[in-house]
Amino acid sequence: MHSNNCRIIKLILYKNPIVLMATTLLNDLLIIFGLSIPVVFTFSKLKIAPLIGFLLAGILAGPFGLGLIRDIENIEFLAEIGVVLLLFTIGMEFSLRDLFQLRRIVIFGGGLQLSITSVIVALIFLWLGNSRESSIFLGLLVALSSTAIVLKLLQEKGEIYSLHGRTSLGILIFQDIAAVIVILLIPVLAGIPGIEKSFSSFILEGIGLIVFTFLSARYAVPFIMYQVAKTRNNELFLLSVVAIGLSVAWLTSMIGLSLALGAFLAGLIISESEYSVQALGNLIPFRDMFMSIFFISIGMLLDLDILKEHLLLILAATLTVLLLKVLANSLSTFLIGFPLNTMILVGFSLSQVGEFSFILAKVGFTSGLISSIMYQEFLDMAVLSMVLTPFIMSIGYRTTVFAELLPLPPVLKQGWYSKFKENESEEKPENHVIIVGFGINGENVVTAAKAALIPYIVIDMNPEVVRIEKLKGEHIFYGDAAQSAVLEHAGIQTAKSVVVTAGDPASAKRIIEVARRLNPQVHIIARTHFLSELDKFYAFGANEVISDEFESSIELFTRVLHRYLVPSSEISSLGSTLRADHYKMLRSPDIPRKKLCDLALDFADVEIRSLRVGKSSKTAGLTLGELNLRRDYRVSVLAISRNHRIISTPEAETEILPDDILLVITPPEKLDEVRKLFENSV
Repeated sequence: MHSNNCRIIKLILYKNPIVLMATTLLNDLLIIFGLSIPVVFTFSKLKIAPLIGFLLAGILAGPFGLGLIRDIENIEFLAEIGVVLLLFTIGMEFSLRDLFQLRRIVIFGGGLQLSITSVIVALIFLWLGNSRESSIFLGLLVALSSTAIVLKLLQEKGEIYSLHGRTSLGILIFQDIAAVIVILLIPVLAGIPGIEKSFSSFILEGIGLIVFTFLSARYAVPFIMYQVAKTRNNELFLLSVVAIGLSVAWLTSMIGLSLALGAFLAGLIISESEYSVQALGNLIPFRDMFMSIFFISIGMLLDLDILKEHLLLILAATLTVLLLKVLANSLSTFLIGFPLNTMILVGFSLSQVGEFSFILAKVGFTSGLISSIMYQEFLDMAVLSMVLTPFIMSIGYRTTVFAELLPLPPVLKQGWYSKFKENESEEKPENHVIIVGFGINGENVVTAAKAALIPYIVIDMNPEVVRIEKLKGEHIFYGDAAQSAVLEHAGIQTAKSVVVTAGDPASAKRIIEVARRLNPQVHIIARTHFLSELDKFYAFGANEVISDEFESSIELFTRVLHRYLVPSSEISSLGSTLRADHYKMLRSPDIPRKKLCDLALDFADVEIRSLRVGKSSKTAGLTLGELNLRRDYRVSVLAISRNHRIISTPEAETEILPDDILLVITPPEKLDEVRKLFENSV
C-alpha cells in the first residue's frame, strides 16, 4: 500500500507541468553554471575578462554549439531579469540630481549619437539595395549600444563616476528610451495598419511617469524605507526594496515602456533616500548572478552554421560597425564639448550593438522588416561585437595615450565646454577615516577627528541616528559595513584608516575581512568586548584591536600608580608595555613581567592632601616658621591657595590666614593630627 502511494505521488509530481518546467529550468541552470565555472576560471587565469568566458559558455551550451540546451526561452527570461537588476542598481547609484546634471549629455549627446549613427548606417543599407523602411530600421538597430556590458565593465574598473563613464551612461539612458519609441515606430515602418497607441497618449503617460518618479522619490519611498529600516530586519528590508523596484518596473511596462527603464527609474527613486547604499549592497549578489545568465544567453544566440556560411561577410560587417560607431560616438561627444580623452573612451566603449537590439530585431523580423537570413546575420554580428567589447575598450585606453602625444589643437584636446570638467566627475574622499558605528565610541572618534581636522565618514545601521545626525550636517549614511558596496561608497579604496566600533563580534569580523580585501593597505582598528575574539580579529586582518576589559584594567592600574606618585613617564612606559604584542603580558601569566618593582614607588608611604585653615584656627596669624611643621609633625607645605591665587613656593616668613587652602605632604599616620591643627577652632 505504501509503495503504491509513493508511485501515485511520483506520477502526480512528474506529470505536473509546473514541476516539469521547474525541473527543466533547474537542469538548464546546472548545465550553464557547470560549464561556465571551468571556462571563466580558465579565462581569469589568462587575464581575459570573465564576460568573454560567459559568452563562450553560452555558445558552447546553446542550440548552435554542443546543443546541451535547445530551448532557451527560460534562460532568456532569467537574462531579462539580469538586465532589469542591472538598471535597478545603476539607478540606485545615481540620483535625480545627478540625472539632472547629465541632462545635456542625455538629450544632446544621446540625440546626436543616435541620429548620426542611424543616418550613416541607413544610407549604407540604402546604397546596398535595401528598402527605405528596412534601412531606417537597421540604422536604429545598429545605433543602440549594450547598457549591460558597458556599465558592467565600467563598474569593474571603478570608472562609472569618471567623466567618460557618466557620459557613456547619459547616452545609454537616451538609447534605452529611444528603444521604446523604436518599438512604437516598427508598425509604421512595416506598414501595419492600426497602431495600438498614439504618440500623444504615450507622451502624456511619460510625463505622468516622471511626476510619479519625482513625488515617490521626494516623499513616499523615504518614509516607507525609514519605517522598514527601523525594524532592523534585513529580510524585510530586502523584500521592500525588491517590491518597490518591481512595482515601478511593472507600472512602466503597463504604459508601454521597457521593464529595464522602469527598473532604472525605481533605482532613482530609492537613490533619493539615505538607504540606497544598503539596498545596493543587498542586491549586488543577485544582480551579478542574473547578469552572468544574461551574457550566457547572448552567447546562445550565435548561430555557428550561419557564421560558417557567411563568415567573411559577418566579420566585415562587425568590423565596419565597430569602426563606424567609434567615429560616430567620438564625433557626438566632441560636439557637446568634451575633451579628446573622453571622446575616444566614449567612442570605443559604445561601439558594440546593444541587447535591446535583439528585442527590436525579433519584432522587426516578425513584422517583415528584415528577412530570416538578415536576422540571423545581424544576431551573429551583434554577438561578435559584444564579445569584442573588452578588447575594443582596452584599445581605447591605449589610443588615448597615443593621442596625447599628437600635436592637436587645444580645442580638440581640452574640449570647448569647460563646465563639464568641473561638474561631471565625482569627488571622492582621500586619506580619510571610516568610522563604523555611531555609538559612544564612534562619536568620540568623530570628535577627535574634527579636532584634528581629519576627514571622516560614518556608517551606521540605526536609521534614527542617521536621520538625526544628517540633519546636523554629519558625514554619515545608513548601511551595513560588512557589504562591499557600502564600504566602496564610503571610499574604502582611498581611506587611510577604518575604525570598527561594532560590539557584535560576527559583524565586526565580516567588516574587517571585507575592508582588508578591498584595501590591503588600510589601517584597521577594531574594538571588542570579548578576550576570546582578540586573536580572531587579528587573523581577519585588523592592525590593532582594543579590548574593553584590558583597557579598563590598564586605566585602573594607571590611576593606582598616579595615587602612589609614580612618575608619569614611567606610567606611560608601563602602559605601552602592557599593550604590546596584543596585551600578551596580561593574557599570559607565565610570561615574566618587566620588573614592576623597578617603578619608583618611593612615595608610597606619604599622603598629599589639601587642608582649609579654619576662621578661628589657632594657626591663623602665625608664620610657617613659627609653626615648626617639619620638626613637630614631619609635614611640608607645598603650596597655598589664597583668594584663588596660588603661592607656589611659600617661605618660612609666609603668614597663615583664615580660609587659606594648604597643599601638604604628610605621613599617613600624622594626617588626622595635622587636619585637627589647621581646621579645629581655638
